[in-house]
Amino acid sequence: MGSVFEPKGDTIRYLTKCAREYGDIVFFRFLGVPACFVNRPDYIESVLVTQNNNFVKSKDYRAMRRVLGNGLLLSEGEFWRRQRKLIQPAFHQGRIAAYAEIMAGYTQQMLASWSDGQTLDIHEAMMRLTLGIVAKTLFDADVSHEAEDVDAALAVLMGKFLRQAGLALLLPVWVPLPTSQLLKRAVGRLDKVIYSIIERRRASGQMSGDLLSVFLQVQDDEGVGMTDRQLHDEIMTLFLAGHETTANVLSWTWFLLGQNPEVEEKLFEELNRVLGGRVPTLADLPKLIYTDTVLRESMRLYPPVWVIGRRALSPFRLGEYELPADTNVLISQLIMHKDARYFPEPQRFDPDRWSASDPRGASLPRFAYFPFGGGPRVCIGAGFAMMEAVLLLATIAQQFRIQIAPGQQVSMQPSVTLRPRNGIPVTLRRR
Repeated sequence: MGSVFEPKGDTIRYLTKCAREYGDIVFFRFLGVPACFVNRPDYIESVLVTQNNNFVKSKDYRAMRRVLGNGLLLSEGEFWRRQRKLIQPAFHQGRIAAYAEIMAGYTQQMLASWSDGQTLDIHEAMMRLTLGIVAKTLFDADVSHEAEDVDAALAVLMGKFLRQAGLALLLPVWVPLPTSQLLKRAVGRLDKVIYSIIERRRASGQMSGDLLSVFLQVQDDEGVGMTDRQLHDEIMTLFLAGHETTANVLSWTWFLLGQNPEVEEKLFEELNRVLGGRVPTLADLPKLIYTDTVLRESMRLYPPVWVIGRRALSPFRLGEYELPADTNVLISQLIMHKDARYFPEPQRFDPDRWSASDPRGASLPRFAYFPFGGGPRVCIGAGFAMMEAVLLLATIAQQFRIQIAPGQQVSMQPSVTLRPRNGIPVTLRRR
């Protein structure tokens, strides 16, 4: 049976215990499936960068294939390289810069509906906001009417993911994963939204220069364009990743600011000095230095993606250890980012550790901090996500203080991403 029963439903606690009791590299088995947890920067770099050609996504990623198909997150080999090359121009610095006005505008619309003393779930609010932004910027679509369906479907998918991932890890690749009716309905809801975006664009024939326009116009050497299924897979990947991760970063940032008023006050001082009450623009980003460090520290404590999995194609070496082919390698940003060897007082929310004058940040090994992954498969939308997070945080924090409801116990829900379980109830206070 190996270690199949040891996590006891708490994978984060189990991997943390492994690192604490056994060190930087821990080998175990789940029903004969070899696995290795790695928690040292140079070992992580070896897997993600130096030896990346020997690794593909680990078997548990198969749990996402029903939703994301063969999109950029899950595809491998030459097909992945072709798709990555195709998508890359959409995230060029010049192109994403044009999205800044949309991001600030959507945030202003949301704030216009807020009032002093109002209570709400800040995670749900951030999900709705980033959903609207990613649909508009990447696909020039308005999904406000479908937002409730998307939220409900995502809640189901994220809640079921770990169980599905565990089955995917243990079952042979040729065995289909069992899918409940609830899960099928959730996937159906998301499919309906994505296929309707594709259908409306094909019918209109309008090419606005967004990512969907690029996909609709691209052709292979034989003059054949992408099928609706291929379009679906790439759009779904960017649609979900493009708003889920940023919403989580902002949600955890509000949670941390609500517990650390001295950091919040320092943040507001910068916003007041740089912006003076006006809406932030792209030109303001280089001046919002502390705002950026707040987000970086938030992603250290609550990285949007908390674990990465790879599977070795052939035997490989890490340090003094030889590991067999088919070993599933687990790498956790969440656990690495809280390692006291690299982050003194690791549980403390301290944005100053990222300031240019602080030696703590300058002395970090390359893969002690990697919220967006690393190597050839580093997150393609990292620049987009950081620009969005800074603009949204600055726009909102200028007008409102986000107070965590007294007595609330907020916990982590580790899934594909790191969500706050059951949301984060807050009270809004107008500045």
